[in-house]
Amino acid sequence: MATKLIAGRFQLALDRPLLMGIVNVTPDSFSDGGEHATAQQAIAHARRLIDEGADILDIGGESSRPGAQPVSLEDELARVIPVIEALVGSNVPLSIDTAKPDVMRLAIAAGASMVNDIEALQRPGAMDAAAASNAAVCLMHMQGGPRNMQAAPSYGDVVSEVGAFLVSRAEATLWAGIARERIVLDPGFGFGKTAEHNLTLLREFDALVSLGFPLLVGLSRKATLGAITRRPPGERVHVSVAAALIAAQRGASILRVHDVAATRDALVLWSQVC
Repeated sequence: MATKLIAGRFQLALDRPLLMGIVNVTPDSFSDGGEHATAQQAIAHARRLIDEGADILDIGGESSRPGAQPVSLEDELARVIPVIEALVGSNVPLSIDTAKPDVMRLAIAAGASMVNDIEALQRPGAMDAAAASNAAVCLMHMQGGPRNMQAAPSYGDVVSEVGAFLVSRAEATLWAGIARERIVLDPGFGFGKTAEHNLTLLREFDALVSLGFPLLVGLSRKATLGAITRRPPGERVHVSVAAALIAAQRGASILRVHDVAATRDALVLWSQVC
């Protein structure tokens, strides 16, 4: 198992779970859409997340919630580049959450140290954009796309199918010249998966850990947690912290969360007990 993640000028030790704080510069994200839609709001939110203990900031300008509509290249760049430029001196790695190769290139040029791609670098030019840099990459599994992924997700064996896809994308990334220490895998909780698929992936997380790459888990405030608790997104803080803690206990290296302070406190207690 990897002991560090190389992300641009950063070398992040993986001896404890890292917290990736979510910065959605969008009007339509499922949980906080509109709250940080301007650059000024997003920058202020990002700085709060750093103060709360975020190890990485994940900055996105296009919602990937179920049913989300595409955003133009120009709009996405206008949303994320000013935020990256304002935060690049914060000494926290900045991740660009995008599937567009041009956004990847310009975000990296502006100071991003990681590419978080829900399409796992499958768009033409995406692999080249990542390989031409020294940024880390996160490769995610998704069945379908944001507009249709939750219509009727179906698997014979969700764990083995997700694992096989992630391995194939990791191998393609290595073949493109991206060092193993720069690669993170994400099983894509909530992306083309029912609640039961998501719970099965979490129950059998060991099978994904055995793939040998650091794993990112993004369960924060998602619909599966709402189905369990019957609470709307804004009231899913407690169950999100519980989900993050379970993922950490089962071997997750990076936890992508909205609620950094609450998750950090839970992890601090866990580290003192275990």
